[in-house]
Amino acid sequence: MPLFHIHRRQLMLAISIAIFSAHAVAGDDASRRDPVDLDRVITLGRGNSTPVAPRLDEERKRLELVPGGTNLIDLHDAGRQATLRDALDYQPGILLQEFFGGIDQPRLNIRGSGIQSNPLNRGVLLLQDGLPLNDADGSFVIGLLEQRNSAFVSVRRGANAISPGATTLGGEVDFYSMTGADERGRLRLETGSDGKRGGQTAWGGSRDDHDWRLNASYDKNDGYRHHSDGERRSVQFNTGWRAGDRFSNRTWLSWTDLFFHIPNVVPKARVHSDPRGVLGDGNTPQDNLLNVYRRDPLRDTRQWRVANQSRWDGERTSQTFGLWWQRTDDLFKNPTTHYVSDTDTWGTQWQLAGEHDRLDYRLAASWTASDTDRDLYANNPQNGTRLQQFARFGLEATSLDLMAGIGWQASEHWRLLAETKWSRAERDASDRSNGTRLDQRYTHASPRLGAVWQPHGNLRLFANLSRSNEVPSWWEIASASVPAANPAGAQAGLLRLRTQAADTLEIGAGGRLGSGETGINWSWVLYRSHVDHELIEMTDEYGNRTGTYNYNADTRHQGIEAGFDGLVPITDQGALEYRLAWTYSDFTFRGGEFSGNQIAGVPKHLLSAELMWRSGGWRFGPNVRWLPSDTPTDHANTREIYQDSYALLGFRFDYTANDGRWSVFLHTDNLTDRRYASSYSIRNRATLAEPGFLPGVGRNGTIGFTWRF
Repeated sequence: MPLFHIHRRQLMLAISIAIFSAHAVAGDDASRRDPVDLDRVITLGRGNSTPVAPRLDEERKRLELVPGGTNLIDLHDAGRQATLRDALDYQPGILLQEFFGGIDQPRLNIRGSGIQSNPLNRGVLLLQDGLPLNDADGSFVIGLLEQRNSAFVSVRRGANAISPGATTLGGEVDFYSMTGADERGRLRLETGSDGKRGGQTAWGGSRDDHDWRLNASYDKNDGYRHHSDGERRSVQFNTGWRAGDRFSNRTWLSWTDLFFHIPNVVPKARVHSDPRGVLGDGNTPQDNLLNVYRRDPLRDTRQWRVANQSRWDGERTSQTFGLWWQRTDDLFKNPTTHYVSDTDTWGTQWQLAGEHDRLDYRLAASWTASDTDRDLYANNPQNGTRLQQFARFGLEATSLDLMAGIGWQASEHWRLLAETKWSRAERDASDRSNGTRLDQRYTHASPRLGAVWQPHGNLRLFANLSRSNEVPSWWEIASASVPAANPAGAQAGLLRLRTQAADTLEIGAGGRLGSGETGINWSWVLYRSHVDHELIEMTDEYGNRTGTYNYNADTRHQGIEAGFDGLVPITDQGALEYRLAWTYSDFTFRGGEFSGNQIAGVPKHLLSAELMWRSGGWRFGPNVRWLPSDTPTDHANTREIYQDSYALLGFRFDYTANDGRWSVFLHTDNLTDRRYASSYSIRNRATLAEPGFLPGVGRNGTIGFTWRF
């Protein structure tokens, strides 16, 4: 069997690009440039003395040592940043499916990790300045992220994750905060379609040995669909100081208040007939039973977080030691169930990096613990209030992760890497309402071998072989089922689940084709993962989750992650900028009940592209987000309930004054007002009549203004 069972033309195209690139850059050392980054890189104001705050070029050099797929995204001068998709769009290997397009919780997955978890996220480790944001069970509330406070984002896909606690198939996404050295202050205002309005203000300063920055933001959206309004308030503060040349320290404080109503899923036919509508707008038995206005599904979450990290630099070594604590109060109410969760999470992380001759080494350890109280109530179908409490869970999760790695610069062009992570996770659960208890222990190793070959400054090829492990979160272990027509029949239980593990082979390349300003930055990665005990979510006929199980046969995740960007001068005064990202995902069941079927939830192809005219401070042009093929929404691959293919055309306009002090932007999306499904419930089997689809946002636009001072 060939390594990748994918379309021959697609494989040949990727191989041809690599071969052609290798010949094109031979002998062209004069035009050396770092590997592709799909976004223009602008060095920020922070210098070598900024405490515990790496520069963008430093992160770029660190990623060059990673023998696998990565992304580095500069946000300093980005336009609209109201949503996470604004920050992570046009990036190969990152799939971000909007929930309902407002201030909500999009489905984030990398290489199929976490596709089953929406609207409750897992499968990827989120980080802020290198310290975890996830709770100890691996779950996170993605709507709490404030990307406008980030200078740049570093994504290490799959087993290429650097943190000791990142062992999942999805890898890690690290948001690096703006500091007082980046800018003194800014004021940002945005307004747009569907009652969208928002603002951000920041103020900071820096001296030779310390800096500080305070950021506050507010967003409100009436929503495209009925019952989809949302509001978010967020405050972040960080300060750093340095003592001499060897020691530095930084502290981060944040508070976020997130609220949004949930319009919920509808049958597929309504995506096209009434994309703004919800169940309850009609008079059918289904509308009466699942009336969204009466059941009032919503999410209301508040989080407080404090983190601190110290760094010691020696002649050939560097150490960091971090501590963090966060408190999350979360009410998630779907049409049938109230989940009331209060979680305290605390952790510590130590990392050591050193060099000796041609060897470099890393040692790291992290420990995270969470204590969660989760009460479950049946939802009153008449007014959305709480009925009987049917579970009172006490949930304790801990994770101990150790890591050791060594790199060898075997020659001028070759670098080899060997690394392993060892983890022990505990999930101790009790239902205090009936005395039921279930304690589970998980121990596993996640090794990786990799190699990087860089024959020229414009070409970098790599390969790695790795194992990943993902322990189930509380959203999988603590299950609930409430019949929509019979709230008195509510049930809860604790599930014994196994670790989802995967063996992955990855090969890829990146570099620059050509010389001068007309060169093309490019990258591509091919990977194949054999997955054991994949975590599969169960959903009832109304789209509400009821439990999770480990699939009883192997599954396979394989794909291509590719992209390129560049610039074409047209006149002395202007040029065309372009960028394109393509993510191909072929995820299948290799045996068992759904043998040979595609795993539901991820489109086979996702392409995003942008073409911009740049002249002085002006940048404007069209963009497109394209799903060229239909996607199954149930594992049985029932053809009539596939997500239909679609293409969304947008246009972007940006202007930045010559001195960089102020800028304006206008972004429009879905200019053709295409009716499409942005997301859906994933089921084992489904029918056309069942509600399962979330209509995407229609034609919309946002205008904004930023003033830096």
